[in-house]
Amino acid sequence: MANSGYGKRHAPYERPRTGTDFAHLPAREASIAALIDRLPEGAAIDGKTLASVHPHYGQAACLTALRRLSDAGHLRRFREPRVRPGASRWVSVTYFSRTARSEAWWGEVQAGRVPQPECVSDVEPAAEPEPTPRPAPSSPRPPTRRRSRAYDLLAALGRTDSRLALSAADCTALEPLAAEWFTRGATEEQLVRALLAGLPREIHSPRGLVRTRLRDKVPPETLAPEPVPVPAPRRIMECTVCGAPGRPEALPGGICAPCRNEAPPPPGSGLTVNEVHAHVGRLRALVRTRERTRT
Repeated sequence: MANSGYGKRHAPYERPRTGTDFAHLPAREASIAALIDRLPEGAAIDGKTLASVHPHYGQAACLTALRRLSDAGHLRRFREPRVRPGASRWVSVTYFSRTARSEAWWGEVQAGRVPQPECVSDVEPAAEPEPTPRPAPSSPRPPTRRRSRAYDLLAALGRTDSRLALSAADCTALEPLAAEWFTRGATEEQLVRALLAGLPREIHSPRGLVRTRLRDKVPPETLAPEPVPVPAPRRIMECTVCGAPGRPEALPGGICAPCRNEAPPPPGSGLTVNEVHAHVGRLRALVRTRERTRT
């Protein structure tokens, strides 16, 4: 396992595991991907650790496989903040997806938005409900009434104090008044205390007394607190090979240009790599010619 806060993260919307999940990959990449897929959340999946547990491949092979799995859309490396009491730091985590994902999908992960499934097969299908056997014909029974929290409290008043024993009809009639207390944030203890406090010795109409107290002692409405906006998690994509941070468009396949052995031309130049080298050579020759002329 990696240190706390680091290591593997499961990507959302994983499809069910099958025996052909990585059949589209070469044998080495498929074997290492199957190993990573079965590792728990927070496991270390760097090349050195994978080589120590894989029986057939060493560190160099595992590092190459991680690069190719990233290029195939199965994993991305991100840098995320971890805030703790009195301190905060940035940690590197690697999201692994059993399903190969597109660049746009991984961009949604970086932006902190839960990505939607790209196809129906990405989501585990719901199990079909088993057919329920038909019951044997019998005499019809009246439908059972679903009792609420307020109804149960009113029905139990008579067991607490026999002077407030209510009938089923009384509980049904007073139920909306008692439910209003719960809507305003009152607890069952507060409601019972308000109904039982200072009762007279003889009560001729328990229903009338309870109705009066429910109406007269109802607590004030409380304003619901405004929801605190939850900021989207900040993530910075990193190169799977060297860990260099960059924007998603600069890391196609999760790999930076140097690790792809690509030397991009200067921005806006529109020149190829060979043209850039030739142009730099001409400039150097011109500088040397001017230095000879001055001497």
